[in-house]
Amino acid sequence: MIYPKEYFNSVKDINIELLNKNNIKGLILDVDNTLINLDRKMPAGVSDWARKLKAEGIKMCILSNSNKLDKVEAVAKIIDVPYIFFGKKPLKSGFLRAREILKLPNENIAVVGDQILTDIIGANRCGMFSILVKPIEEKDYLITRIKRPIEKLIIKRFEKNKRKESLK
Repeated sequence: MIYPKEYFNSVKDINIELLNKNNIKGLILDVDNTLINLDRKMPAGVSDWARKLKAEGIKMCILSNSNKLDKVEAVAKIIDVPYIFFGKKPLKSGFLRAREILKLPNENIAVVGDQILTDIIGANRCGMFSILVKPIEEKDYLITRIKRPIEKLIIKRFEKNKRKESLK
């Protein structure tokens, strides 16, 4: 429930081969520290990454816990995707609303985010493919800073288990 299916440095590391291999047709994307930093800056290459995957037929929808409509809407406009703000992750309701927008079954959806306790647990609870990415930067909101040490322990255990699996 707490482990992602995949773990990458950036959203830009998620490619069409990985998505095809796992029968993923749509992505639910987090915003803060996944697509933009806390200063609302999108790293170079992120919009190109989204455009390329969309050209390959991958559907996308933003699901953000932010209650700042203007911020979420601005990011959605840059990458030209629908969005849900104040998503209340890890509750299922936001993920299910995003699924309806994507018009795909859970098993064909991957959720991409930088937090285990919101993005990954919510995705796993819904039976969606969970992809954890490293935060764009260390700077975080207070509530997230409180959760990061717990998440770091989970990530260490996840990486240790992955290494054991690869040795089999």
